[in-house]
Amino acid sequence: GGGVVRGEMQEAELELQAVIGFKGTVAQGLLLHPDQEHLIFPLGCTVVVRNLLRKTQAFLQGHDNQVNCITVSRSGRLLASGQKTFMGFPADVIIWDFEGRKELHRLSLHKVAVTSLSFSRDEQFLATLGGQDDNSLVIWEVQRGTAICGTPASTDTAHCVRFFNNSDFYLVTGGNYHVIVWQFDLANKKLRPTPVNLGSLKRVTTNVLIDRNDEFVYCGTGTGDLLQVSLEHALFKHQCPKKCFSLGITCTAMLPDGDILVGTGDGTVARIAEGAMKIKLQCQVLGGVTSITLTEDGTHFFAGTVLSNIYWVDTDTLTAELRSTCHHERINQVAFPSGYSDVFATCSVTDIRVWNAQTRQELLRIQVPNMECYCLDFMRDGRSIVSGWSDGKVRAFLPQSGKLLYAINDCHKNGVTAMAVASDCGRIVTGGMEGEVRVWRIGQQTQTMDASLKEHRGRVYCIKIRNDDSQAVSASADGSCIIWDLNTKTRSLCLFESTMFKSLVYHPDESQLLTTGSDRKVAYWDTFDGQAIRVLEGSEEGELVTLSISSSGSHYVSGGQERLLKLWDYDEGVCKYIGVGHSGSITSAAISPDQQFVVSTGAEGAILIWTIPSDIVDRCQEPVQALSS
Repeated sequence: GGGVVRGEMQEAELELQAVIGFKGTVAQGLLLHPDQEHLIFPLGCTVVVRNLLRKTQAFLQGHDNQVNCITVSRSGRLLASGQKTFMGFPADVIIWDFEGRKELHRLSLHKVAVTSLSFSRDEQFLATLGGQDDNSLVIWEVQRGTAICGTPASTDTAHCVRFFNNSDFYLVTGGNYHVIVWQFDLANKKLRPTPVNLGSLKRVTTNVLIDRNDEFVYCGTGTGDLLQVSLEHALFKHQCPKKCFSLGITCTAMLPDGDILVGTGDGTVARIAEGAMKIKLQCQVLGGVTSITLTEDGTHFFAGTVLSNIYWVDTDTLTAELRSTCHHERINQVAFPSGYSDVFATCSVTDIRVWNAQTRQELLRIQVPNMECYCLDFMRDGRSIVSGWSDGKVRAFLPQSGKLLYAINDCHKNGVTAMAVASDCGRIVTGGMEGEVRVWRIGQQTQTMDASLKEHRGRVYCIKIRNDDSQAVSASADGSCIIWDLNTKTRSLCLFESTMFKSLVYHPDESQLLTTGSDRKVAYWDTFDGQAIRVLEGSEEGELVTLSISSSGSHYVSGGQERLLKLWDYDEGVCKYIGVGHSGSITSAAISPDQQFVVSTGAEGAILIWTIPSDIVDRCQEPVQALSS
């Protein structure tokens, strides 16, 4: 791939092998391409194109902030995506060439956010709608990527826009307390509005659906009913159902026979008969339904939900089967079992999940209601997953069944924030929100406290143990890293720096330590006398929160608020590769035990798997070389 130029150095781009993630909160964000082979959805700043048959993925990267809406043209040749950004900045729309997977045009007019997009019937025009701070409707010429005309969408906020199915010169917008039919006058470059007469109804329209013959438009509302509006007379005709769906109608789709599918905010999918406007069937899925995308023959559809679940649903019976799932909240940590690269575990605000690294399928989910898991690790023998939770407990689970093996109550006040396991499987060292470091002896039936070491004054973010279990080192937000002697249970060394330490790793020969934190630097320390050997500028902006080192010590990776995964040469102290793809800050990264790939996790809930270049893999697999001091 291309390089990122910074200063004198030229860093190559890391190859993104796979993504486990789906941003379910984007309205109509899950699309089945007209070729019936590709599923398209946004994930943070990226648009993911997943091949359903070959199980491969491609990534359209070009936005610098969250993708907010996507649409695909009728032939499938073109794809358009719009983003949101910060107050006062322009939000871009990108038109992509789907076959070539490349950017054709970048349309920059809207401010702050783009909320809805629609291609015209023959792909000549694209309509874009700005967010509530912008609220303008613009028509673009697709061929040249230029704006033809624009107008304020309404006096109140508009939410959605749709071209007619059989005409290039009519479109509909819906929003707060209004639905408007627009005539697009190309000769005079004008948009002429006809507001729909809704009578005494006050509704917020969140999505619009136009039938095959452009007779009616169906408006899904935040109230939870569907409004049928005649397009010819711009007149409200009908509403259904009598008892509104709770949490609003969030997405709609039209079946070949004219029936309407609706998805609602409480996870209901319903089929509504065309003429009678009555509910025929309904089913329940997990999470508010934000997208419904039909197959060409209309026999099945994919439904995407807020909880990042994707379902495959039969339209006749409305039976839903779960096709893919991922985290929908911030992920706190990722861990591999010792010496085994086929699975890894992640913990997030809501649960712990174990994943197959090859198929990227979820193997196991462990939930503790209303508790957040801050840290986790596999015991060296692989017999249990130990985890630290926000209620101050350490819980150990069986990795196959997810059954609770034991829990240590009241380990730390206000939460267990860091953890490391000894190689003899007999001890765990934990760190807490208040700064204590505690050593626990794990027996066959009992778990007892061996030592409580109180020196840190701030949250402990990271703990590592030496291979011979003689020492542990803890990194804290108070600006110190302490090396503890686990045999005498006393402090043997302290490293001070004016930074909140977030992460540390031992070099495999254990004569040096790497630390990083809020000062954006990566520091090398001598573990014998506690002197800083060298300090590198680790990131241009934002703190660094995670480090992982190769088994030979030749390379390490870092990540943090900058959203970039960096692969460094240890001896040269130079960043060799950069991985671009996260849309939230990187919260954790781990090099796989076989040194072939890196798994990184983000605050947006995505898991990214990166391929390590083969020449670097060879160096990472070499035996450990002692560092020359």
